[in-house]
Amino acid sequence: MTPLGAKIRKIRKDRDISLKQMAADLNISSAYLSALEHGHRGTPTWFMLQRIITYFNVIWDEAEELQRLAEISDPKVTIDTSGMPPKATELTNRLAQNIESLEEEDLAYLTQEIEQRGARARAKNR
Repeated sequence: MTPLGAKIRKIRKDRDISLKQMAADLNISSAYLSALEHGHRGTPTWFMLQRIITYFNVIWDEAEELQRLAEISDPKVTIDTSGMPPKATELTNRLAQNIESLEEEDLAYLTQEIEQRGARARAKNR
């Protein structure tokens, strides 16, 4: 499941809207909506995301969160490490080999660590 899919599902469940009802209201197939929620489809188009935001009639903060989650919800990421140091290629390959066996807390720790180190590096390079 992607971060966006989890959020869409949570909002839908919190509002007691069935998957079939939401799909019908958006004029999309329930299979597509299910695949989107479960991370079997890529990030929706900007237009589809706007339709979902409008459908839920969310406030600005939640709409921005849905847009942010869409940006980090591609379930089939490709990372090109050509031209980077060998350690970048090694890290990418080790993550690909081990990601399925990592626990939720490990994933959260690694995500936080990468975000913090990336922010420091960007600030340093300004």
